[in-house]
Amino acid sequence: MTQILGGHLVGKYMKEVEKVDTVFCISGGHIEAILDSFTEYRIRTIDVRHEQAAAMMAQAWSVYTGRPGVCLVTAGPGFTNALTGIANAYLDNAPLVVLCGRHPLRDDLKGALQEMNQMDVVKPITKWAATCYETKRIPEYLNMAFRHAVEGRPGPVFLELPPDILNVKVPLERVPMITRMTRKYTVHPDDWDLRQAADIINMAKRPLFIGGSGIGLSCCSASLSQFIDKSGIPFILLNYGRGELPDNHPMSLWDIGNVGIQLGITQADVIVAVGFRFNWLLQSGAIIPPQTKVIRIDIDPHEVDRNRVADVGLVGDASSVLSQLIPLIKRGEHSEWIKTLRAASNAFLDPELKLRVAPSSPIHPIRLVAQIQKFVGDDAIYVVDGGDTQYFGLTGFFSKEKAGVMATAAGLLGCLGTGIPFAMAAKLARPDKKVVLLQGDGSFGFNSMEFDTMVRHNIPVVCVVNNDTAWGMIKHSQELSIGCDRLQCAELGERHYEKMVEGLGGYGEFVTKDEEIIPALERAFQSGKPACINVMTDPTVTSPATPLFYQSLKMD
Repeated sequence: MTQILGGHLVGKYMKEVEKVDTVFCISGGHIEAILDSFTEYRIRTIDVRHEQAAAMMAQAWSVYTGRPGVCLVTAGPGFTNALTGIANAYLDNAPLVVLCGRHPLRDDLKGALQEMNQMDVVKPITKWAATCYETKRIPEYLNMAFRHAVEGRPGPVFLELPPDILNVKVPLERVPMITRMTRKYTVHPDDWDLRQAADIINMAKRPLFIGGSGIGLSCCSASLSQFIDKSGIPFILLNYGRGELPDNHPMSLWDIGNVGIQLGITQADVIVAVGFRFNWLLQSGAIIPPQTKVIRIDIDPHEVDRNRVADVGLVGDASSVLSQLIPLIKRGEHSEWIKTLRAASNAFLDPELKLRVAPSSPIHPIRLVAQIQKFVGDDAIYVVDGGDTQYFGLTGFFSKEKAGVMATAAGLLGCLGTGIPFAMAAKLARPDKKVVLLQGDGSFGFNSMEFDTMVRHNIPVVCVVNNDTAWGMIKHSQELSIGCDRLQCAELGERHYEKMVEGLGGYGEFVTKDEEIIPALERAFQSGKPACINVMTDPTVTSPATPLFYQSLKMD
């Protein structure tokens, strides 16, 4: 009989059944047998400098490839380092498979190296978590993990693999190698509810379509395009949904950005919200006028009435439900409503639009974003990480790519530091695309050592630091709340981050003048290296997002 090591069953199953070709990880003694299986079965490993980055890269991999991302971490501190990334994926509903080492089963309660109760820690932030206790059941447990990650509402899963089962051999013939299930099922909303939703849409005078991450996770470009083209409804796509239709689509409202969203929500008579949660950014639904009709589509039945009871709630996969609605809706024409929205929004946006085209000293962040967009274009992937930086990037970048503009701190965890791992995963997943990361100087510090990972694995991301020498959103929020003379833990000072990147083997430039921005970008891309362009921007500038953040923290 052919003998196979337990750890090798991991690589064999993932490569042959789940078709996994890339895993994000850091080495560790408890997981050595699994790492060796990646050599045996030719699975690419991207070894990072901190497990947080491994989990975040795996999450981003799921966004940019449409397949579950996989990260492997060792026991104890490797596990705890990954928790922020796992929590972020949980709140973002991203399909992430976390494989984790643990202390040996035989040493339970003996004070073993890195012994801790990992399961009770991770269960509240995963869809499914389990420990495999038997070598021959490793494929079975992996099969369960991958299924739980993607079925229904996606999310992270956690599988603990003790060295006791990884470092022993079993007869391969006695190991059930579970076949990957290809069946697809969807929930069908009630026909009466579908007709009710269609009637509301057909009678709407000022409808608005808001699509969230559920749109992106459903991969519903075709059905979404048919729905929008037939209904004529103006739309905004957010989070992982952005890019399912291009930003320059004639009915997309990204040309008027957040102002258009706010005006559209407060003036619409019908809102169709698909795969989108009514969270704090919408004042938990309170921003929607009481008289507005709301149709909600979500794969999670608990979401359709959360924070605002829907007039019609349709439970199911976004693509499937939209396909069922298309035959029931009439061809709509809402060009006048769209013109009204754009005219009203442009009145508010006029100062921002002028800042985009006018050189400034010091450099305004809006101008910085506009110059990046001018040089790089819309055939690229933009990742944005930071507080105020997030607003400037979200409203100033435009892309025709799926998930082409990603604000990584926009999720419910509000997790800074995700930008570098997300940009790295984007470049690995789509190596033919330029990947630009706009990074706040504060958030740069969380995972900046991953530039070493970029150099070692040849991941040429261009990072532009919007350097206002502070935790900008915090600083300006404190100015509003406690006064300019009482700032605390908000200022960082001028730092040469580009020199750090140069020291790690990348390319770096320091920019202080408007006319230096585009030439620096050109040289960074020409270098073919991971690059950091450190741009000093106006430290007095705040974004419209800061007052919203400040108000969200005030007590009633």
